[in-house]
Amino acid sequence: MSLPATFDALIEEANSLDLYKKLIFQLNKDLLYANVDLEFNEDTLPTSLKLVLQEILFHLIQNKFSEYLKLLYIIDVSESKIKALDGSDVVQLSDEVTFLILQREWQKVWYKAKYK
Repeated sequence: MSLPATFDALIEEANSLDLYKKLIFQLNKDLLYANVDLEFNEDTLPTSLKLVLQEILFHLIQNKFSEYLKLLYIIDVSESKIKALDGSDVVQLSDEVTFLILQREWQKVWYKAKYK
């Protein structure tokens, strides 16, 4: 499996395989495990999904860093990918981490759909 390189490519692939709702379900499940008070409706538009998730990540980075780390751990985002990001601009960092989270969640959904 080659991971989509952009947010738009990820959403396009999820929609073409009819797995977008499962992506939202997986994200909601992991947010719940991490005790992040956020749940997306299955009809959430992709742009809204990205913006709201980015806003929550920005808040966690700024105010609840340990909860941010817990979320990354639960979702299983690659530590090396996180370390490779430039953390000097928190807005940019939250945008990049949003994509990494969605990319990892997509990977989980894709594998479940392919091998189940």
